[in-house]
Amino acid sequence: MKSVGLGKKIWYVVCAVLLLAAIGCGAALRVISGRLLSQREAERWQGESTQAYSQVSCFLPRNSSVDLGGIYSFRYAVLDGLTAAGYEWSEGLYPFIDAWSCEGKLKITGEKTTTDAPVLAVGGQFFEFHPLRLLDGTYLSENDFSTDRVLLDEALAWELFGGTALTGMTVQIGGVEFVIGGVVERESDSASRRASSDGKGLFMSYDAYCALSGENGIGCYEVVLPETVKGYAAQLVGDKFPLGEGEMVVNTGRFDLERLLALARDLPRRASHGGTVSYPYWENAARIAENECATLAIAALALLLPAAITAVVELIRLLVRGRTALEETVLPKAKEKAEEAVRVRARRRWEKKHSK
Repeated sequence: MKSVGLGKKIWYVVCAVLLLAAIGCGAALRVISGRLLSQREAERWQGESTQAYSQVSCFLPRNSSVDLGGIYSFRYAVLDGLTAAGYEWSEGLYPFIDAWSCEGKLKITGEKTTTDAPVLAVGGQFFEFHPLRLLDGTYLSENDFSTDRVLLDEALAWELFGGTALTGMTVQIGGVEFVIGGVVERESDSASRRASSDGKGLFMSYDAYCALSGENGIGCYEVVLPETVKGYAAQLVGDKFPLGEGEMVVNTGRFDLERLLALARDLPRRASHGGTVSYPYWENAARIAENECATLAIAALALLLPAAITAVVELIRLLVRGRTALEETVLPKAKEKAEEAVRVRARRRWEKKHSK
C-alpha cells in the first residue's frame, strides 16, 4: 500500500508540472499573437464602443488590376451595404477604416550613397493598421496636401545619411526630389524579423509611386468594418470587393483557439507564399506566428490531457466512494431512524388509545 501511495504522489507531481508547462504554452501563445499590432486594428478602432468590429485583409494577385477606382467603388458599396443592414453612423464620419499598399523597388540617393531600396507604397490610413514606432517626424497620411513626403526605416536612414534625425532633409528617387517626413523603427518581434528579409526600405504615397513607376495595381487592401452580426464583415468584403483570384483573410480572431486547432491540421502543408498571391511581410509574419501558436495550442492540450484524465478518474473514484458510503452507512442509518420513528408513532397511538 505504501508503494501505491508513493506512486500516486509522484504522479500528482508529474501532473502539476505538466499543468504548469501547459500554462506556459498558453502564456507564450498570448505573447506571440499580442505583439503583432498589424492584426489588432479592429480592437483599436472599436476603443470603448460596444459595437463589435472585424478586420479583413485582401491579398491580390501580382497582375492585379485593382486600382484606386476599385477601392472607391468598394467604399460606396460598403456604405450602401451598411445602410441596407440598418447600421447608423454620424454624418461626415466613415463607419469604417481602410488602407491599401503595393510593393516595389526604386533607386534612392541620399547624402552618403545611392542604393536600390524596397518601396512600400501606401494609401488610406495605412499607419493606423501598422503603427510602427516613429524615431523622428510624422507618419504619411491620406489627408496630406502633397505626395512628396517619404518615410525611411532605420536601416535605410543609417545607410543613406548615417543617422535618424532626418525630418525635412531630401532624397532623390527616380530623379525626383522627396522630403523626408520621418524615420520609423521596424517591428521587433521574432516573426516580423524573419518575414522581413530585405532589412531596409522606405514608405511613400501610393499616388507618388504610381507616378514614378507607371504601375497602379494594388497588392493588399485592409479594412475594419462593423460586425453587425457574426461574419457580416467578411461576407460584405467577399460580396463587394473585386478579389478575383486573390485571397481574403479575416484577421480578427485568427489566434483564437478554435481557429488555431483547425489550422494545426494543415501545418505540414502550410507555407508563407502560395499561388499567384504575394503576401506582404506583415502577413508572412502573421502566418509564421499562426504556425507557432497552433503548435503551442496542440502542445498545451497534450500537456493538459494527463491532468484532465487524472482529475476525471479521481472524480469518479470520489463518486464511487460516496455511493458506497451512502449505501453502507448513511442509508442504513436513515432507514433505521425512519423505522424507529414509525415504531414510536405506533406506540404513542397505542398508548393514547388504551389510556382511555
